[in-house]
Amino acid sequence: MATQTSVWSPGLAATAGLAFAVGVLTGLTARQRRTEALQRELIEVKRAESRRASLVDYQRLQLDLLERAIDDPELAPVLSTFETESSAHLRRHLFANALYSNAIFGLRIGVATREELHGHLRVLCRSAVFRKYWESTRPHRASLRDDSEEAGIGRMVDKLIQDMDAAGDTEVWWVVGELPEESA
Repeated sequence: MATQTSVWSPGLAATAGLAFAVGVLTGLTARQRRTEALQRELIEVKRAESRRASLVDYQRLQLDLLERAIDDPELAPVLSTFETESSAHLRRHLFANALYSNAIFGLRIGVATREELHGHLRVLCRSAVFRKYWESTRPHRASLRDDSEEAGIGRMVDKLIQDMDAAGDTEVWWVVGELPEESA
């Protein structure tokens, strides 16, 4: 019978202990990095939520101001810089602005997709009052940076109006105009 001899030695034990310690430290370091990455991600999510909440507050204030201007003929001229025929005409323009702003807001906070915005704008572009509002505010949009989100949306509205005019009096107006490829 053969006898078994132990190959365990103090040097081997030290090496095994060192390997174990290195493994534990490597695991802890990886865990620490992952924790830090998750903390950075959480900070970004909180910033995004804070920005979204600020946008909601801002939009609520804007709509409140528009509502006041629509309801009070003395306040309406302060909010509007375009020429109108009457206070009723001005109120319609302000209401068109409120509808347009609300549609853009839906896109900005993520409750509407770009395709849904396009569909909503298509409905607005059927209105003669909205079209008058749109034409009278053209100088305002001229000052937008060409690469801005709102300038892209403005081009989308211009294209919808052009496509609707080209299609004429069609019974299938809801399919007129394709969603542009450019990012808005």
